[in-house]
Amino acid sequence: MTAVTDEGPGQSRGPVPGRGSDLKGSGLNGSGLHGSGSDGSGTDRSGPDGSGPGEHPGHHGGRPPGGWDDGLIARRAAAATEEAAPDEAPAAVPEDEVRPQVEAYVPSDSPLSSRLDALRELVGLSRARLERADLAEAGRVLDEAAARRRLSSRHTVVAIAGASGSGKSTLFNSLAGAQISETGLRRPTTASPLACSWTDGAAGLLDRLAIPGRLRRRPQPGSTSADEALQGLVLVDLPDHDSAARGHRDQVDRVLALVDAVIWVVDPEKYADAALHERYLRPLAGHAEVTFVVLNQIDRLPGEAADQVLDDLRRLLDEDGMALGEHGEPGATVLSLSALTGDGVGELRELLGRFVQDRTAATRRLSADVDAAADRLRPVYVAEGRPGLGERAREEFADRLAEAVGAAAAGQAAEREWRRNAGRACGTPWLRLWRWYESTRQPGGPDRGALGAPPEEQLTARQRVEQAVRTVAEDAADGLPGPWAQAVREAAVHGAQGLPEALDELAARAAGTEGRGTDDGATAGAATGDRGDAAQAHPGRGTKPPRPAWWPAAVLAQVVMTLLQVFGGLWLAGQIIGVLQPGLLTPALVMLAGIIGGPLVEWSCAVAARGPARRYGQEAERRLREAAAACGRARVLDPVSAELVRYREVRERFVAVTEFSTTVR
Repeated sequence: MTAVTDEGPGQSRGPVPGRGSDLKGSGLNGSGLHGSGSDGSGTDRSGPDGSGPGEHPGHHGGRPPGGWDDGLIARRAAAATEEAAPDEAPAAVPEDEVRPQVEAYVPSDSPLSSRLDALRELVGLSRARLERADLAEAGRVLDEAAARRRLSSRHTVVAIAGASGSGKSTLFNSLAGAQISETGLRRPTTASPLACSWTDGAAGLLDRLAIPGRLRRRPQPGSTSADEALQGLVLVDLPDHDSAARGHRDQVDRVLALVDAVIWVVDPEKYADAALHERYLRPLAGHAEVTFVVLNQIDRLPGEAADQVLDDLRRLLDEDGMALGEHGEPGATVLSLSALTGDGVGELRELLGRFVQDRTAATRRLSADVDAAADRLRPVYVAEGRPGLGERAREEFADRLAEAVGAAAAGQAAEREWRRNAGRACGTPWLRLWRWYESTRQPGGPDRGALGAPPEEQLTARQRVEQAVRTVAEDAADGLPGPWAQAVREAAVHGAQGLPEALDELAARAAGTEGRGTDDGATAGAATGDRGDAAQAHPGRGTKPPRPAWWPAAVLAQVVMTLLQVFGGLWLAGQIIGVLQPGLLTPALVMLAGIIGGPLVEWSCAVAARGPARRYGQEAERRLREAAAACGRARVLDPVSAELVRYREVRERFVAVTEFSTTVR
């Protein structure tokens, strides 16, 4: 059948018929299809009340009152003329309402709005961590949802899809009550999507589907009840999804992603086709509530064969994961009919009427799209177990850094230094003189212990730091999805850059030496706050440990012992040279008391210094350990914790996307 193309703006071939009884006076015998309110681009050219361009509202220019005109005239031959001239096809350019649709489709406080907002936030928070391909589907769903919600809320767009020869175009014509879509034996018959709108105002929806004005139709007026039931329906006949023409399949995929619901038409020969189930029904199992599966051509099946094939179709749908709407349960609608004979078409029309009047198809379709996008994103958001940094992992990291910086060795060195200072202060003058003499004879002087560690030890410390960073990063990333685990590792590695040098500087400060380079703010501030405290934590060159209160008494006792030795010696010398009266016992006892008392006082001080020296060493180790831990926390643990907090935020957004799901699964 040959379709009549659109006329240009302002051109007319006759009066524009109205609706209902006005059709009889239009010269189209009541069977004409109304013209489209848009040109090939889908742009409305009517005034706000339906009048032609430039006309004042209410002035119809000879058109019947209430008539519907878009400035274009479409003609359809009468039934008798059609029989006489089969090449003269009834055609019409459909029309949509001229007034724009401004009503919101979904209330702002609906669960779908909350889910879309959560998905939008989820995508925004994840752009810097996930690949663009991972977020592509979620972005498409957000874009399509925004586009659909800006359009008419009074229309439901339903596509009829099926394989070649399944009879979808015949069913399309049967529902429309007119020969709108071309049928025939040649395959493929339908080359482009064809739309039929039962009411005005669907221009924006059809523009979104990229259906030109020449392929927009209006149905054959039927009974009043049938017309009222389908008010708001926009039916789209699609090309074959298994067409040999690649462009046809691309059009099917494009339109299926935009419509509110789908009627899948299958026939007894291809209802189990793998291409249908694997390419469409199985991936769209979550869209069961907006899916109709129709077994067509049951007139070709004898006896109870139709019921058997229908039961087998239900079994296949169940294997695809598609819920079936039986016994009042939400899900896909499955029924059998014959579009050729009309058997079962009335039941489908009734179901479609209730479906359209419910006006929730678009909301359910968008909700299912959100669910599908969330399912695709699940592997990159849902972790195994409870990932994070526990206290044990933090303590082990601090222990490794303390080992790398030599906190234990520093504490032992501080303890030995405390004891040496105690020996210097409380020792006998002769022993101190001897120790000084021995130290001057050795290279490096008395502070040779303050020399830096050998290169081998420095290399080992650096390796320990790197191992500590790798270990804590693996502990924090354990169980996280791949992209977030990688982000945690990268944060740890990036923060560890310069950490060995910072720890070396910290150890140098603790040893009382000049730090290398500029001060590291995070390290110095986290450690002690100034060089004096660090030097006190680990004494070295130019520093001395604090002395207990009993040290002056010990020094005084050592002075007394030394004076006794000197006094006794002088006394004995005076007796020997004859200056004093002989009596060796008393000066010998005095001198012996000084000789024995000096080492005894030194030994007593050494024993008394053990406790303070140990506490001093432990305090020095603690300070250096805390400083190293603070340095590692500022450089490594805090960035890792920030990544974990970011993951928890997106995880909460993902839960918000999925928790209000109403899709049947």
